[in-house]
Amino acid sequence: MPTHLPSEADTASIPPGEDFEVLRLSVVLNRIANDSTRERVAVGDLLAVMRERAFGPLILIFALPNVLPTPPGTSAVLGAPLVFLTAQLALGRQPWLPAFIANRSIARKDFAALIGRATPWLAKAEGLLRPRLRALALPPAEYVIGVMCFILAAVLVLPIPLGNMFPALALCVLALGVLERDGIWILIGTLIGLASLVVVSGVIWGFVQAGLYLLRSILG
Repeated sequence: MPTHLPSEADTASIPPGEDFEVLRLSVVLNRIANDSTRERVAVGDLLAVMRERAFGPLILIFALPNVLPTPPGTSAVLGAPLVFLTAQLALGRQPWLPAFIANRSIARKDFAALIGRATPWLAKAEGLLRPRLRALALPPAEYVIGVMCFILAAVLVLPIPLGNMFPALALCVLALGVLERDGIWILIGTLIGLASLVVVSGVIWGFVQAGLYLLRSILG
């Protein structure tokens, strides 16, 4: 995935008179994917287009691939941007990514293929999302969500076999809740997140116990 320096042309995916604030995420992503004026799509392009509402979409984009089994090391690669983003959400900062992450890009056709697979699922989710219990999706509650997401992102980076799927699912649900200001989805995502932390802690405890048993067996 070579680097790509975003240009003004790269970020001009939303036509004049339209705003990401009033467009569905699936619409924005498909417009970027179908923009024939660009050859590559960089993380920085998405950040520029989505502006202050980039937290939800970017957390979703980086977390979603981890919901399914992935090759070893994938969670560590995708988890690093999540740690940056969720820490900023928890601190109430504007979304920002260091250049070594923001400048990473993929071919537009590969991005289009990924979005094409995700669009049906995302469209169904958007049909269920609507502004509810907005206080849970706005500061200061949003900062608490950021802390939860940061913990889940930190767990995602750990090399735990199949231990990234539930935290990633929780991050996806929380990201959509933050994006659409839907407190119901935020509550659901929080419950999934807490359950995933219990599961992961159980897996870690099991590994520790197995290691201690093996050590005792070796030492006699």
